Amino acid sequence: MPDELSKPEATEAKSRGYTRRDAWRDALLGLLILVAIISAYFIARHRRVSHLNAFAQCLSAKQARMYGTYWCPHCADQKELFGSSFQYVAYIECGVPGSHAFSEECKQAGIKRIPTWQFSNGDRHEGLVQLNALAEKTGCALP
Repeated sequence: MPDELSKPEATEAKSRGYTRRDAWRDALLGLLILVAIISAYFIARHRRVSHLNAFAQCLSAKQARMYGTYWCPHCADQKELFGSSFQYVAYIECGVPGSHAFSEECKQAGIKRIPTWQFSNGDRHEGLVQLNALAEKTGCALP
C-alpha cells in the first residue's frame, strides 16, 4: 500500500517519536481548539447584544431617534454598536432608494448630516454616538 511506510522507514519514524497518528491527533486537537475559540466569541457577542435590547427599547421610550441612510458607513457603524438590538431603536431612514438624496421627511426635520440623533428635548448630535454618551443623554441604563 502506498500510504504504508517500509519497515526501515517505520522503524525510523518510531525512533523519532512522532508518527502519522500523532500528526492526525495534533491536527484534530488544533481544530477543536479553533472551534472552541470561535464558539466562545459568538456566545460572548450574543450575550452582549441581547443585553442591549432593554437599552435600545429605553432609548425609544425616551424618544431618542436616529436619522440615517442605508448607504452611510457611519450609520452602519452606529447600527453595529447595537447589533441585533438595533431593531428596537427608533430609526428614520433618510435615504432615497437608488440615490444619495435625503427623503422629504428628513429634509423637513432639518437633517443635514448623518447619522443624527435627536432627543426629546430637541437637542441633536450629528455623527456616531457611543453607547455610554446615549445613556448619559437619555438616562437609560447601559448594561
